[in-house]
Amino acid sequence: MEHLAGILGILLSLILLMTLAYRGISVIILAPLLALLAVLFSGGGHQLLAVYTQVFMYGVLGFVVKYFPVFLLGAIFGRLMDDSGSARRIALTILEKMGQTRVIAAVVVSCGILSYGGISIFIIVFAVYPIAASMFRDADIPKRLIPAAIGMGGGTFAMTCFPGAVQIHNIIPTTYFGTDLYAAPLLGIVCGLLMGGGGLAWLHRQERACAGEGYGTGHINEPAELETSRLPPLGVALLPLGVVIGTNFLFSEVLIPGWDTSYLADEKFGSTSIESLRSIWAIIAALFFGNIVAMLVNRKRYAKLSNTLSTGASSSMLPTFNTGSEVGYGVTIASLAAFALIKSAVVNVAPEYPLVSASVAVNVLAGITGSASGGMSIALAALGDTYKQLAIDHGISLEWLHRIVAMSSGGLDTLPHNGAVIAMLMICGLTHRQSYKDFAMVTLVIPFSVVIVVALLLSMFVA
Repeated sequence: MEHLAGILGILLSLILLMTLAYRGISVIILAPLLALLAVLFSGGGHQLLAVYTQVFMYGVLGFVVKYFPVFLLGAIFGRLMDDSGSARRIALTILEKMGQTRVIAAVVVSCGILSYGGISIFIIVFAVYPIAASMFRDADIPKRLIPAAIGMGGGTFAMTCFPGAVQIHNIIPTTYFGTDLYAAPLLGIVCGLLMGGGGLAWLHRQERACAGEGYGTGHINEPAELETSRLPPLGVALLPLGVVIGTNFLFSEVLIPGWDTSYLADEKFGSTSIESLRSIWAIIAALFFGNIVAMLVNRKRYAKLSNTLSTGASSSMLPTFNTGSEVGYGVTIASLAAFALIKSAVVNVAPEYPLVSASVAVNVLAGITGSASGGMSIALAALGDTYKQLAIDHGISLEWLHRIVAMSSGGLDTLPHNGAVIAMLMICGLTHRQSYKDFAMVTLVIPFSVVIVVALLLSMFVA
C-alpha cells in the first residue's frame, strides 16, 4: 500500500508538472514543490526539509557546478552573434544564395548551421524570423509554415544528431557515458539526414498543397524592412562559429587526450577522470575563444559591448536553473523507494532492447517537462547508470547510447506546452491553431519516429 501511494504521488507530481508548466508557472517554483509532494505521498512527511536541502538542492547544485560555464559562455556567444548581426548575415546569405525557389530549405539550412555552432533556438528565431518573413512574403508562401522551418532547422537534426554539435543536449550524455561530442558519427549523420530529409519533404508537400493560399493577410508582429548595411561580411560572421567548432575538435580529440591528468584522481578534484570532463573542458575552451574572436572582429558593431556581455550573462541564468531544478526533481524522485518499481517497469518495457527503452524514457520525460535538456537530465539522473550497465551487458556501444539519448531529447519535447514553441509562435505572431500541426510533424513526429525505428533496428540486428 505504501508503494502504491508512492507511485501515485510520483505520477501526480509529473501530471501537475506538465499541466502547471503549460500554464506558465516557472519550473524553478514547480520542481521543488512537486518533488516534495511525491515525497509526502511516499510517507516522508517528517523528512521534507531534509530532502529539500540535502537531496533536491544537491541535485541542482551538481548540475549547476558541472554545466554553468557552458550555459554562461554559450549565452554570451549567442548574444555576441546576434548583436553584431553575424547570425542575421549568415541566414540572409544562405537565403539569398539558395533563391526564391528554395526558401523553406534555405531557412532550415541557415537555422541548422547556427544551431550546430552552439546558438540557442531563442537567438535563432530572433535572428532568422525577420529574414524568413521577408522571403516567404516575396515567394508567396504561407507565413504559417515559418515556425516549422525555423524549429526544424534549429531544434532537430543539427541540435541532437550531427556529431560535434555544440549544444547542451549533446554535452550532457558525455558525463554519464564517458563519450565525447563526436559519439557515433555515422549513426548521427544518417539519422540527421533522415530527419532533415523527411521534414523538408513534408514542408515542401505542404507548400505545394497551399498553392494559391499565399503569404496571408492581417498578420501581427510583421518585421520592419530589413536593414542590411551594418551587417558584417559573411567571412567575418562565420569566423566565430568556425573557431568554436574547430577549437572544440582540437581540444577534445587532439590536445586534452595528450595531457597528463592523473591528478584528477585526487580527492580535491573529486576523484574523477578525464573521460567525464573532456567534452566539458573542450566546450568551455571552444566557447571562450569563440567569444574572444567574435568581440575582436565585430568590436565596432556593438553599440555598447558591456551591455551585450551583461545581457548574455544574465540570460544564461534562467535556462541553467530551469534545467538544474528539473535535475533536482529527478534526483529527488529517484531517491524514493516507490521509484524502484517505476524504474523496473520502465526498463522492462523492452529489457532486451536497452536503446529502445532509453529512447522511450527520455522522450516521455522530455514531453512531460516540455524541455529537451530537462527531460534528458531527469532520465539520466534517475536511470543513466542503469542504461549504461544494460548497454555494457548487451554488448551495445556507449557511443550509440549517447547518440540515441541525445536524439531522443529532441522528440516529444515539442508538445504544445514547450516554452520554445510558445515563444516562437509569439515572436512570429502566429497561434498553435495556425502553425502547430506542421511544426509538430517536423519537430516531433518525424524525429521521434526516426529515433525509435533506428534504436529498434540497432538493438535487433547490430548489437
